[in-house]
Amino acid sequence: MKKLILFIICMPLVAQTYGQQALVKNSEIISPEVHADNTVTFRLQAANAGEVKLTGDWIPRKDWNQPTVDLVNDGNGLWTYTTEALPSDLYSYMFFADGIEVRDPNNVYLNRDVATVSNIFITGNGNGDLYKVQKVPHGSVTRRWYDSPGNNMQRRITIYTPPGYEASNESYPVLYLLHGMGGDEEAWMALGRTSQILDNLIAQGKAKPMIIVMTNGNVVQEAAPGESSLGLYKPEFRLPHTMDGKMEETFPEVIKFVESNYRVMTDRSGRAIAGLSMGGFHSLHISRHYPNMFDYIGLFSPAILPSQGANSKVYEDIDGTLAGQIRNGYRLYWIGIGKTDFLYKAVEEYRAKLDKLGAKYTYVETEGGHTWSNWRVYLSRFLPLLFK
Repeated sequence: MKKLILFIICMPLVAQTYGQQALVKNSEIISPEVHADNTVTFRLQAANAGEVKLTGDWIPRKDWNQPTVDLVNDGNGLWTYTTEALPSDLYSYMFFADGIEVRDPNNVYLNRDVATVSNIFITGNGNGDLYKVQKVPHGSVTRRWYDSPGNNMQRRITIYTPPGYEASNESYPVLYLLHGMGGDEEAWMALGRTSQILDNLIAQGKAKPMIIVMTNGNVVQEAAPGESSLGLYKPEFRLPHTMDGKMEETFPEVIKFVESNYRVMTDRSGRAIAGLSMGGFHSLHISRHYPNMFDYIGLFSPAILPSQGANSKVYEDIDGTLAGQIRNGYRLYWIGIGKTDFLYKAVEEYRAKLDKLGAKYTYVETEGGHTWSNWRVYLSRFLPLLFK
């Protein structure tokens, strides 16, 4: 009995000591190490591994496959790889030890993209500086719940208010910012670095203070995975009703909530809408279906046409209502697409339609494809053009 009592007493001490040893052991390894020239060194201690590989979104994709590079074993189980100098950006990566996915135990910074969790790092001296938290005034980010009678549930949105909002009596313009398929109301904050970008642009005098409302475009969800009454389930890429008109039909509920709970401008000159991929699709059709709602529209790598079989009233007479939107007027219609984006052809055809209708729009074409690297750039370029 005495031995049992002694064992029970000692167990917390053993666990604490093990945790401290693990912390000390990990602290001896720096990974990733971002050097002054923007080369990056990765290190993984894996003494029993036969091979260790690394994949990251700076490595060009081959079709939809993500290539890997090999790390080198120093003979003592420490595997190392150093990149060439990387452009300034936010990057994600993961290791594979003998084919098994491994997160970097020396890097606590992670992002979730649908059901994939990756480590992240930022390289500076360029775009990446906008994505960092700088010593500037900061806005606030809150998660709010609103009633959605059209979807028969309460739903969650993420709202950024600019520095000074709480102490001000001013009414602010609003950007409604929509995510892509598989995303949710967290995507633009975590993967898009929205609050960092706008904080920094406002501090530089390049963007007006504004409120940004980030919705959940999956109308069957109350909220992001793990943040609703459904509990901790595995996220899915494609959900029902994502592009069948239900999002567009019920979008006025979001605007009603925002304009009832925040000090905002309530005319079209104080409203903008933008989104990436599926969110670009939603932005296109919401702005067309409600032509007096927005003066600023941004389509980032947008899908264009509704899925086959979608019979919502939102998609009736697309060409006619688009022509009506153009006649009705707007201050900015902005389109961005990467040269290797799989939606490039669809956007090219859509631009031809706009040209035929005599539409005025701003078109930006970048390198790369359907990536967050591009969408963060598009947001950074779009924000300074708003509410002038």
